[in-house]
Amino acid sequence: MTTPDAVPLSGPRFQTEPARLYREMRRDHGAVVPVLLDGDVPAWLVLGYRELHQVTGDPVLFSRDSDLWNQWENIPADWPLLPMIGRKQPSILYTVGERHRQRAAMISNALEEVDPFELRGHAERFADELIDALCAAGEADLVAQYAMLLPVRVLARLYGFPDEDGPGLVTALNDMIDGRERALAGQAHLATSMAQLLADRRKEPADDVVSRMLADESGFTDEEIAQDLMVMMAAGHQPTADWIGNSLRLMLTDDRFAASLFGGRNSVAEAMNEVLWEDTPTQNVAGRWAARDTRLGGRAVKAGDLLLLGLQGANSDPQVRTDASALTGGNNAHFSFGHGEHRCPFPAQEIAEVIARTGIEVVLDRLPDIDLAVPAESLTRRPSPWLRGLTRLPVRFTPVPAL
Repeated sequence: MTTPDAVPLSGPRFQTEPARLYREMRRDHGAVVPVLLDGDVPAWLVLGYRELHQVTGDPVLFSRDSDLWNQWENIPADWPLLPMIGRKQPSILYTVGERHRQRAAMISNALEEVDPFELRGHAERFADELIDALCAAGEADLVAQYAMLLPVRVLARLYGFPDEDGPGLVTALNDMIDGRERALAGQAHLATSMAQLLADRRKEPADDVVSRMLADESGFTDEEIAQDLMVMMAAGHQPTADWIGNSLRLMLTDDRFAASLFGGRNSVAEAMNEVLWEDTPTQNVAGRWAARDTRLGGRAVKAGDLLLLGLQGANSDPQVRTDASALTGGNNAHFSFGHGEHRCPFPAQEIAEVIARTGIEVVLDRLPDIDLAVPAESLTRRPSPWLRGLTRLPVRFTPVPAL
C-alpha cells in the first residue's frame, strides 16, 4: 500500500505547527492521507470529520483487532511503537464484538462507583500538596512540577495503589507514552505494579476500582484486568496532564481567557473546551484495521491496512468548522474522546474533567497573580505526532506560604 508521496509521521512540525501541517496534508492528499510510521511502516491517517465518523462508527469493517494487520512480518521486536500498537494484547483496546461490550461495561461500572465528591477531594488534596511544594519560590514550571504529577496520583488513589507508588508510576507512564527508547521499560514497570496490586486486592478487597473489577462476574482473567488497568491509567493520565497544561497556556496567553485568571470561573470550562477543539491532547490514535478491501475518502484501502484516527485533523476539518476563528463555546461535537463503541467511557471522561478542572482552579486560587515567565512564542511541545503537550510552562507569581 506504500504510495510514493506518503508523509512521514514524524519530524518537528508536529511539534511546532501541527494545524498548518494538517491543512497542507488535507490540501495535498484529501481526507485520508498515506503516512509512514517509524521504520517506514505504511498506514493511512484519517483527517476528515465525516470519514473519521465512518471509521469509528463501523467496528465490523474498521476493526480494533490488530491481528488483521498486513504489516506484522515487517515489524521488529524492538519497534518503539509496540506499546501503542500491540499484538495478541489481551486488553479492551483489541477486544471486539460482544466480549468488548462486556468488558466496557465492567470498566464503566467500576468507574461509575467513584464518588464525585471524594474524587474532587482527592484531586484538591494532591493539587494543594503540589502547590505547597512550589508556592514559596515565586516561580515554577507548571508542567514538570504540577500537571505531569497530578492525574496519575489521583488515578492511583482511585485504583487502590498506596500513595508512595505514585511518583514511580508517573515516570513509567511518561516513558511508555513518549514511545522512545525507555518505552518498553516503562511498560514493564507499570505491568509489574498492576500485577502486584491485583494480587493484593485478591487477598484483601477494598472500596476501589480494582476490587470492583475483580468482583465483576463476566469471567475476565487477572491478566485481562491488569491490561485494562494499564490502558485506563495511560489514557487517563497523560491526556489529562496535557489538558491541564494546554488550558493554562491558553489562559495565560490569550486575551479572550484573561478573565479566568482573576476569578471568572466559567471561562475555565470555556478554555478547557476550546483546547479540546483546537489543541487537543490526543492528536492521533492507532488505530483501526480494515477487515476487507474498501474505499474511504476516495482511497482504495486494502484488507489489513492500518488506519490512524486523526482526531485533531478532524476537529479542524473546514467542512465542519467553517469559521475556525470563532470560539467553540459549549459545542462538544469534537473527537477528543473518540466516537463509537471504542470511545472513552463516559465515567472516565467525567473523571478526567474533574481532575483537570480542579487542577486548574487550585492553581488560580492559590497563585492569584500568576503570569508567564517567558515569551509565549518560546513555549515548546513534546516531539510527538500522537500526544500534544508542553515540554514546560514556566510561570512567576508573588510567593505565598504553603497551606
